[in-house]
Amino acid sequence: MPLLDPRTSQPRPLSGPRYTVIEPATGDPLGTVVAAGGADVAPAAEAAHAAQAEWARLPHFARAAVLRKAGDLFAAHAEELREWIVRESGSVPGKADFELHVAAQECYEAAALTSRPAGQVLPSEAPRLSYTRRVPVGVVGVISPFNAPLILSIRSVAPALALGNAVVLKPDPRTAVCGGLSLAAVFAEAGLPDGLLHVLPGGAETGAALVADPRVPVISFTGSTAAGRAVGEAAGRHLKRAHLELGGNSALIVLEDADLDAVISTAAWGSFFHQGQICMTTGRHLVHASLYGEYVERLAAKADALAVGDPHREQVHLGPLIDDGQLAKVHGLVQASTGAGAKLAAGGTHDGRFYRPTVLVGVDDDTPAYAEEVFGPVAPVRSFTTADEAAALAARSSYGLSLGIVTRDAARGLDLAERVPTGIVHINDQTVNDEAVAPFGGVAASGTGARFGGEANLEAFTDVRWTTVRGDVAPYPF
Repeated sequence: MPLLDPRTSQPRPLSGPRYTVIEPATGDPLGTVVAAGGADVAPAAEAAHAAQAEWARLPHFARAAVLRKAGDLFAAHAEELREWIVRESGSVPGKADFELHVAAQECYEAAALTSRPAGQVLPSEAPRLSYTRRVPVGVVGVISPFNAPLILSIRSVAPALALGNAVVLKPDPRTAVCGGLSLAAVFAEAGLPDGLLHVLPGGAETGAALVADPRVPVISFTGSTAAGRAVGEAAGRHLKRAHLELGGNSALIVLEDADLDAVISTAAWGSFFHQGQICMTTGRHLVHASLYGEYVERLAAKADALAVGDPHREQVHLGPLIDDGQLAKVHGLVQASTGAGAKLAAGGTHDGRFYRPTVLVGVDDDTPAYAEEVFGPVAPVRSFTTADEAAALAARSSYGLSLGIVTRDAARGLDLAERVPTGIVHINDQTVNDEAVAPFGGVAASGTGARFGGEANLEAFTDVRWTTVRGDVAPYPF
């Protein structure tokens, strides 16, 4: 029996209209989903609040068992879920498999959180036991995007649940199934009690209501920097925590000793994987002048050789952009860049939503596709002559998410990385990496720092409570 059917996988009646989930590669309908409006947030938050206390009181091993079972189910239903990810988000099958792998690992790692030490014993000036204890925040609001919908939902949902919270999840309505309803179906089958996970596929109004609801003290948001600023501002007004994982324009620095035979595949993957629709995408290639000409030639040849098409029906390297709005943004930035003097070494064309991997040369600080986050398969390449210049160019960005450095001297790469503000660094690798055990997050316009993985999840989804215990009532002077 299938795990989910969009027509029957929304147990809670919602106030919005029924809308069609569209396959971006073809424009064909995949199913229908009921949209959530702002009015749907309050009843979901109230039900989550009512269910959370009993869940938090369960023994740690009971919560862990649900999380482990959920991880197993992502593997057991991989074939069905893979098809949804491929067709609903335009992913190639390999990318869908990666999402499913990470989703299972996020559940297993979250299960381990339930038995982590919950606090520490403190020294005290008084004759008493003094200690801290981590307690659930209550209800966590999760707002996730379309590009890696399963990963970017589960990495907040799983640890929040494991630590004793309830969750209200607002996935992007374009990927409501693989970013929302699939999680609800998996956790229901895993034995999660009713009321602890609510899925509200909706737009900005729904997100704003979730941020404003007084029963939701913590917001975990992944999305664009512009939307993240609005979420952070609203959360601040309501005196609640907002963990923001936002955009990026990450640099790949290729030093003069790099092995070009090895680096071109790495560079192409960083810019073109999932059509460049990843926050960590390599948005700027900074290449030593001695390698620049050959690097551009090889990267352009690689781009020209990549197959672009329907990932559900063909064996391709790149699928479609998510919708026509994203297509217009990507192509507009490429055209604005060539209009400003940049040159196309490859790509710059599209057939419907299928955008050719694109290589731009002759770029500078003012080239739109170099200065801005494109969120498409576009690789601007720029040369440098010294390591100091490379560090300065890499750091000259409002973003600070990921950084890749390619060199035969790893120690030199680490030294160079110290000069570039960024949340993530990979020596001899490109900028797109993710593991359930690793902290993830950026600085500056890329977000509010590492908020996912390991200890970061404890910080994100619990509060610290100080408790003291005395044998007798404390005496005071009056």
